[in-house]
Order: sequence, then structure tokens, then C-alpha cells
Amino acid sequence: MAKDKKSCGDVIDEWQEFVWNSRTHEFLGRTASSWGMILLFYLVFYIFLGGMFTLTMYVMLQTLDDYKPTYQDRLAIPGMMIWPRGYFLEIEYSLLNPESWEQYVHSLDYFLSSYDNMQQARTNVECPPDRYFLQEDSGEVRNNPKRSCQFNRTALQACSGITDRHYGYDAGKPCILIKLNRVIGLLPSKDGQSPYITCAAKRYKVGKDEWADDSAHIGELEYFPPNGTLNLMYFPYYGKKAQVNYSQPLVAIKFRNITLNTDVNVECKINADHMETSGEARDKFAGRVSFKLRINA
Repeated sequence: MAKDKKSCGDVIDEWQEFVWNSRTHEFLGRTASSWGMILLFYLVFYIFLGGMFTLTMYVMLQTLDDYKPTYQDRLAIPGMMIWPRGYFLEIEYSLLNPESWEQYVHSLDYFLSSYDNMQQARTNVECPPDRYFLQEDSGEVRNNPKRSCQFNRTALQACSGITDRHYGYDAGKPCILIKLNRVIGLLPSKDGQSPYITCAAKRYKVGKDEWADDSAHIGELEYFPPNGTLNLMYFPYYGKKAQVNYSQPLVAIKFRNITLNTDVNVECKINADHMETSGEARDKFAGRVSFKLRINA
């Protein structure tokens, strides 16, 4: 026997009764007390989850120090960076087109503005050279804010932008600034003396077992401060919050007679004890930086 087909009106009536049944006082198939129990369960459940999350975050935050990271074993060797950076660490310009090198000059002016002698005298102090500037805390009593040593842009001499406002770019003798990335608590040294930075033509692969470099084109390099030294007095670094006015020490490299119209691949590295910067190192950017320089005539 065929089952009677429900009319559209019957279907609508059934849905209306499901949404609200006036006889049993049920809403969506449940009474008010049933809905109340469900809402109460989820309210308690989410309050419990929120409390657990808050407690977990509170306990975790108690293990953190506002001034230095609890763990930093991944930073055994700091990275390095050049200024101006150029695009993809490639600096290229034409001597005949001032607009091509003025961007680098403006970038250096901006970067070195915080190293002006007067600015450094206002915010930082003069420190005795060739020894670490230690400012340890006394137990639970923090020695904050910590002072920072002056690094005046005049220390960069011919690359300071003071005697030569074009930093040598207009004469084909450009200056490149190098800085060592900040690492809290780092105490670098080289045989008990200040670490230093050196640059040379970078080796690159030209065949399966063949290597080449641009040593014939890099020309003479001049370092400022002399010998590319990063004086010990700028270490250790205590962190941005504890040492607000810290100025990273810089090393400037001036290319005296680089070959024109030629790509020159350069690699600069830090020379310090316990800092492996050879090509076999796991991180090829640790303690060194590579860039390409091309000057068109």
C-alpha cells in the first residue's frame, strides 16, 4: 500500500512544531531545563579551558627574563651585515650617473646619523679601550639601565662622510660599512686582543672541481678603524631593554683601486677565537657576509 505523500503545508507545520512545540514547550526538540544544562556544561567547560591556558601562560612567563633570553645556544657565532645593502647584497652604480650612486650616499648618511659625535656625547660615555665594559648585576639587584660606550663616526675617518660627503662613490673608491649582529653576553676576542674584520675576494665555483676568485680585480683595501678592529670596550651587549643607547661598533672598508666594469665578489669575516668562519661551517652566513660590487665607468 502506497504511503500518503505529505503536502507542503504538512512539512511546514512539522518544522514549525520542531522549532517550537507549544504543547510540550520544547525549542528545537529540547525543554528549557535541557538547554540550560547544556549551556551550563559548556560555560563551565570553557571557563576551565581558559583557566588552564591562563595558568600555563603565567607559569611559563615566570621562567622568562625581561632583559635577556633564557636560552640562546643557537647564536654561537653572530651574523654580519653591510651598509649600504643594495639589492640582494649587490652594489652597482655608474660613475657617469650621479643618481645611480647618490642613493648609497643618502643611505649611509641616514645610517650614520646616530653616530654623530654630539649625539654620542649626549647618550653614551667614554670608555677605557681594549678591555670589556662589564656592568654585572648584584644578585637580584639589576644594574639598569646600563651605560654604552661612544662610537663616534669620526673613527671611520675617510669613510665617516665628514671629510668626503660622497664616501668615495663619486671617485670610484666607495666605502662599505660592516657591523656584527648583536648577541647578548657575547665576549669576542682574538688571542686576548680585540677581534677584527678582514675582507678579500670571495672564492666561487666555476666547474665541477674548479674554483676562482676576483683577487686580481679587488685592488687595495683600507680599513677604518685601523686593522678593522672591533674594540673590546663595546662588549658585552646586555640587550635592548637594559642597554637602550647601545651603538654597535662599525668597520669601514674603502676600495682604493677596484677594477671598473667588472663584477667583484667580496667576502668579509670576523677574526675571533672560537668563531669558525671557513667554508665548511654549517651556517655559511655565521661570522661573515658576502656581497658583489660593480662600478661602471
